[in-house]
Amino acid sequence: MSKLQVFSMFAGVGGFEVGLHKADSKYYKVLYQNQYEPSRKAQDAFEVLNYRFPKTETIGIDVAQIPNEKFQEMRKKGVNMIVGGFPCQDYSVAHTGAKGIEGKKGVLFWEIKRAVENIKPKYLILENVDRLLKSPTKQRGRDFAIMLKTFADLGYSVEWRVINAADYGQPQRRRRIFFFVYRNDTAWGKEATKLLKKQAQPDSLLDLATNPYEDYIYKNGLFARQFPVKHEPVKGRVAEYTLDGDVVAISDNFSGKVFNTGIMTAGHYYTIETEPLGNEKPTTLGQIIQPEDEVAEKYYLTDEEKLAKFQYLRGPKRIERTATNGHKYLYSEGGMSPYDSLDLPGRTMLTSEGSVNRSTHFLYINNRYRLLTPIEAERMQTFPDNWTKYGKTSAGEVREISDRMRLFFMGNALVTGIVERIGIELKKIDELG
Repeated sequence: MSKLQVFSMFAGVGGFEVGLHKADSKYYKVLYQNQYEPSRKAQDAFEVLNYRFPKTETIGIDVAQIPNEKFQEMRKKGVNMIVGGFPCQDYSVAHTGAKGIEGKKGVLFWEIKRAVENIKPKYLILENVDRLLKSPTKQRGRDFAIMLKTFADLGYSVEWRVINAADYGQPQRRRRIFFFVYRNDTAWGKEATKLLKKQAQPDSLLDLATNPYEDYIYKNGLFARQFPVKHEPVKGRVAEYTLDGDVVAISDNFSGKVFNTGIMTAGHYYTIETEPLGNEKPTTLGQIIQPEDEVAEKYYLTDEEKLAKFQYLRGPKRIERTATNGHKYLYSEGGMSPYDSLDLPGRTMLTSEGSVNRSTHFLYINNRYRLLTPIEAERMQTFPDNWTKYGKTSAGEVREISDRMRLFFMGNALVTGIVERIGIELKKIDELG
């Protein structure tokens, strides 16, 4: 039996699953997945999962509709790890009388909390956009602090890092925050507690300032070992904060700082703004594009009107606009390269990749303009070629997925190579006991 058996929440087209399987397909086994798009009639991502993971139970309903009994079944079946990328929303909470504390309606983080309460996993690996650390704009860091406090109350510690995939050899400049959440009574939880509580034993007077939190962040933690950073804070940005009171108190009163790297245990967190070592060469866009003879003619742009639109969208602008109250103002936008450099990793891919817009990747090869193919989009996220080409309906029918949806999937996915490295290090951690 696999050592770590996984429930993948908000699974998309299986990015976490692909990354963990690349790390060690025998050590990690996904037993359950959940994928549902409430705003869409067609459940294309669910169908891709259904096609790619025929032996995994894929739950195609809104996660809020999964009963606690199902989560308890997962625990009985041996699920001991949860993974997932969840939306960044407003996480404010409030007292609700006799019902205690309740999070804002429709926020999927509270479904993660509910799953944890029922499954009690050893670990969670979660992913989100990096702006979560500064959310909401009127009380920066509050939403993240609510999450940290929630995990602390459940008996977990949290290590986090904002990772730009291109800094660690991947073919895309994609910044995302990753959480490593571990139960305090696991072997690693006990070891980490020792590391964080130990008194420094200096070898010289220069070491007298050794800080166990910094030791963890720079050397001992999961992210430190797989995604090394310079051993000094950027611009002296370091902060410590104790999350006193319940999550309502945090929601109402939080005023601390949260930087791109940190560790929280027992409701106390230490955070540092870190910078990558910069010693890993990224994969460039030119290294992952398909040869010309593999690229269908439909991906080339020959329509002069569309070419002109791309040139306009990517160019600088100063446009007079009128607000709803009648106020006139100038909208300015800086110019960008007329097409994407093949000598750099790709820019962050968005869900709008399949449309004509400013953020769409625009290639110029052998005097011809073209768009990314679905295979190239998959390579930017380090998925196997044609991973999203087919889906299987609930009725068992295999069908081909449209290019537009395949590009949408990849704009919404994660770089599986980052998950692979997390999985490699987590295996070492789990093998402690």
